Amino acid sequence: MNAFSAANVYQKVGIESAVAGADSHELISMLFQGALMAIADSKYQMAHRQMRDKGHSISRAIAIIGEGLHASLNKEAGGQIAENLGQLYEYMVQRLVTANQTNDPVILDEVSRHLGELAGAWNAIRSQAVRTDRSAVSLSSSATSRAA
Repeated sequence: MNAFSAANVYQKVGIESAVAGADSHELISMLFQGALMAIADSKYQMAHRQMRDKGHSISRAIAIIGEGLHASLNKEAGGQIAENLGQLYEYMVQRLVTANQTNDPVILDEVSRHLGELAGAWNAIRSQAVRTDRSAVSLSSSATSRAA
């Protein structure tokens, strides 16, 4: 096994381990990261005229957005927000198809910007939930110690 193959195996095991130990919020964060990395790869490949690789990277980003992020939406529970996100994901997929056809890195930047904003908001939700949980535990501990 050469060094490149070993690195790929190591990376794959690392990703599989992270997925196995992740909760649903972390899995969505990983999807955002994966899509952003695939778009960054495709932009590099586009600039270096590696068209076959660029096509694979854009296809990977499309799959992550269309089959991962879009499919994870719960439109019943999420209501209008989930509907709007679904439309945005569909728009991003169409833009990636156009970027692939026209070799336009500006479109890749646009989609990356949208994904980055969504990922930031998603991670902020997690941070807020963790702070709320810690506050609830702290209040619960204070109430328990006063009752004793």
